[in-house]
Amino acid sequence: MARNKNKNQTNEERKTAGDYYKLHSEAVQDLVTANEENSPVVPESELRKYRSGGKFKLSETVKALLVKYWFNGSICFFFFLALGTYLRDLLDQLFVLGMALGIITDILTNNVLRFIAKPEGANDKWMMIPQKRLSSLFLNILYAFIVLFFVYMLYNLINMILQSLGKSVLGVEPLLFGLFYLGFDLLFISMKKMMKNIIHDAKKKV
Repeated sequence: MARNKNKNQTNEERKTAGDYYKLHSEAVQDLVTANEENSPVVPESELRKYRSGGKFKLSETVKALLVKYWFNGSICFFFFLALGTYLRDLLDQLFVLGMALGIITDILTNNVLRFIAKPEGANDKWMMIPQKRLSSLFLNILYAFIVLFFVYMLYNLINMILQSLGKSVLGVEPLLFGLFYLGFDLLFISMKKMMKNIIHDAKKKV
């Protein structure tokens, strides 16, 4: 009797071990063959639970705006203030600054925005020229000169007001320049979106 009992236990152990091996073999096979097509879709809310980071988290909008602001201020520091000792003429300084703003926006700023976008393409709305192509470099340079012109005019307006009040003029420094440039940039991007919506609505009515 005891022998049959031990035999039954051995069979059960073998069966359990076989099931255990089969289960893990299937799990390994699923893991090896996993790809975008056969993997289940996981909601973004569920993924956030497993991402590293503290309790204080910035929204994706704030991250995108901080990236743009930081690059604008840094470009002002390195290409306007730092080169100001070598380039005495203001037009030369503005030309170099405009070129740097356009080139770095196309090569660095927009690529960083694309990299941190969640989901992919979510930060295209913060770019005037979101498409990545050969012509985008020249378009970004042209756009940078337009924005820079309005920033320059704003500085002139502020200084005219300050001089009329007998106050000292406002100098160019990275923090305020970055804020002014970002403000006009967002204004023009909003105008672009508004024009696209107007055209889209007009086409619908036609």
